[in-house]
Amino acid sequence: MGAADIVPGVSGGTIALILGIYERLLASIRTGARSLGRLARGDFSGFITQFKAIEWLFIGPLLAGIAAAFVVLASLIDRLLVDEPEAMAGLFFGLVVASILVAWRLLNNRDTTRLLVVAAVAAAAFFILGLQSGSVSDPSPIAFFFTGAVAICAMILPGISGSFLMLMLGMYAAFVGAVHDREITNLLVFVLGALAGLAAFGTLLSWILEHHRDTLLAALIGLMGGSLRVLWPWPNGVGTIEDGVDAEQIDGTAIDLPAGFDDAWLPVLLACVAFAVVVALNRFAPHETR
Repeated sequence: MGAADIVPGVSGGTIALILGIYERLLASIRTGARSLGRLARGDFSGFITQFKAIEWLFIGPLLAGIAAAFVVLASLIDRLLVDEPEAMAGLFFGLVVASILVAWRLLNNRDTTRLLVVAAVAAAAFFILGLQSGSVSDPSPIAFFFTGAVAICAMILPGISGSFLMLMLGMYAAFVGAVHDREITNLLVFVLGALAGLAAFGTLLSWILEHHRDTLLAALIGLMGGSLRVLWPWPNGVGTIEDGVDAEQIDGTAIDLPAGFDDAWLPVLLACVAFAVVVALNRFAPHETR
């Protein structure tokens, strides 16, 4: 999930869905949000009770894995996105296509309403992800707070990448720079925004999943379908992400065809490999109750 969240265009929620832990993750987020709500109201005993109810044996290793991926893989993936954008896009394109298949199989009701939801959400996501933005120079702590809130919501939604939304907001390079330069204040404000967004949106998403499961899954399928726009390998994958804020570009929303076999074979091969790996992982994943 951490590796996926680093990539503009891929969501950690997609990985959670593939591995069969998505609903379990949302349930833990909802419990955590309730504990924060009790704390905000001054109910310390209620806070402790809800806090203990969080499935820490599940959440703890998951958070540790995400953090480890950010520390170990962030620089590598960022460099590969710059040096091999088409190949990386092909890899993640295959991953998301397979994720759509996985989510489709989870649908109990594939009626007209659900198909319309898939089509409408896919069209909206395709359009929104085509928008571009320039970089924000010297962003304020308030900008980091709202960026954290928006990014974390996207990260738990399959098909929507928090990294790509930060690119659209012009905050991706600023965030990467804050991590690189260890700007503690901005990073703490970002984390506070992420916690606020996670508590509010995670609770809402968990409630919708409980009461309108198939409609939500249809919307997630549409999100993943629309997100394929930013993962199309040509002309340059998910776009060029340079190291400097002034050089940041978002070119990956253009749609074109490969110039020839030499441009096509590696992205296509990696897409097929990713598709096969996801299908295999899902086959052996612990499937959640419906």
